[in-house]
Amino acid sequence: MRMSNLLMPTLREVPAEAEIASHKLMLRAGLIRKLAAGIYSYLPLGLKTLQKVERIVREEMDNAGAQELLMSALLPAEAYQASGRWEVFGPSMFKLKDRNDRDFCLGPTHEELFTQAVIDCVRSYKEYPMTLYQIQTKYRDEGRPRFGVMRSREFVMKDAYSFDLTEEGLDESYKKMYDAYCRIFKRLGLDFTIVDADSGAMGGSGSQEFMVKSPVGEDGIAYCDACGYAANYEKAECIPQEKPSAEGDLAMEKIHTPNVHTIDELVTFMNAQAWNFAKTILYKADDKYIAAMVRGDREVNEVKLKNLVGCTDDLELAEPFMVKQLTNAEVGFAGPVGLDIPVYVDKEVAMMKNFIVGANETDMHYKNVNINKDFTPEVVADIRVIEEGDICPKCGKPIKTAQGIEVGHIFKLGTKYSDALGLKYLDEDGKSKTVIMGCYGLGVTRCLAAAIEQNNDENGIIRQWLFL
Repeated sequence: MRMSNLLMPTLREVPAEAEIASHKLMLRAGLIRKLAAGIYSYLPLGLKTLQKVERIVREEMDNAGAQELLMSALLPAEAYQASGRWEVFGPSMFKLKDRNDRDFCLGPTHEELFTQAVIDCVRSYKEYPMTLYQIQTKYRDEGRPRFGVMRSREFVMKDAYSFDLTEEGLDESYKKMYDAYCRIFKRLGLDFTIVDADSGAMGGSGSQEFMVKSPVGEDGIAYCDACGYAANYEKAECIPQEKPSAEGDLAMEKIHTPNVHTIDELVTFMNAQAWNFAKTILYKADDKYIAAMVRGDREVNEVKLKNLVGCTDDLELAEPFMVKQLTNAEVGFAGPVGLDIPVYVDKEVAMMKNFIVGANETDMHYKNVNINKDFTPEVVADIRVIEEGDICPKCGKPIKTAQGIEVGHIFKLGTKYSDALGLKYLDEDGKSKTVIMGCYGLGVTRCLAAAIEQNNDENGIIRQWLFL
């Protein structure tokens, strides 16, 4: 095609809503145009670029022995209801009804549908193992779509699913996909890191993410240069670090702290260190309320807390009116003593003695509080966010942190979906056994944006192959 005929509407000025380099440059270079929040059209140059990413992905998946198919994006509710995920996805799932009042959704991911396809089509154990994949548009109703195609409501994704007869077979399939992903991201010119990850709504026994380091990444990465340990913030294990405290259990004492709500204000008011305090944060977990406690200089890891509590829906901060109702105090004075809801305590708090907490009374705090003497926790567990300089859980050296863009995520699903939907086979002896699954997702549109984030300068995008 001649350049004189190419539809490539470049922009001189950066649109006001564009916050990061890839979003700005994709708009200015005429790759995409916005239709609505989190929804974009790909113009000829953008589509050509996207197709090149797809070609690389397809070549490596085919070379790894995976078979391509294409599922519908409009999916009936029954399969998701059978697996229990119709409600788990919550408001992020686009749900709709047809003219016969039957429930459907726009596919956010396809574990259930691939499982059903194998149930319908595979007749003998001799047909296993197999890995199936598709490159298709997905839909998720992001509460806050942003950063262009990085976090959008419609996006192109490659999702693959492996089906094996044994755990050893799953390990082999998983390793094939792991290696294929490494080849894909290297061919795309991405500087990436592989980290241990939380399986989230997908479920399963273990997972890893492929992260592109970038200051605009929404995911935190903890890594150790000494031993190679790497995990995202949601999964990174925090080794408790004890701080000095007074010997023995002192008597709890109520103190007046007028208009002192935050840890910083308390530090100044009481001339103490942040780690002398334990902050109590109230959450709504499904249909109940809970409290989480971490040291004053730490933050709650809400994914760890959600997994610990086992709530189905998203964990949410308690509404201010409920904080007042549960604590009989204004927001900022919550504490565990006398609190009539379950209290989940971080391991570091369990190591503390004679610490300071809110007194569940406006303008009041308790000092010299001790666990099991002044209150009893529901559970003691690791529920905090890892920080730069923390101890590596693998080798004990200092941890480093960075921000990253998730471009791929692989899971060992096990039998979560095959059990739920009844994917079984008869072995050589005629015994019924459950098929073991793996899941492998790769964000095609996100790869494109991540490549631009890592490869631009004052003159624009510098990876010329994107436009070939």
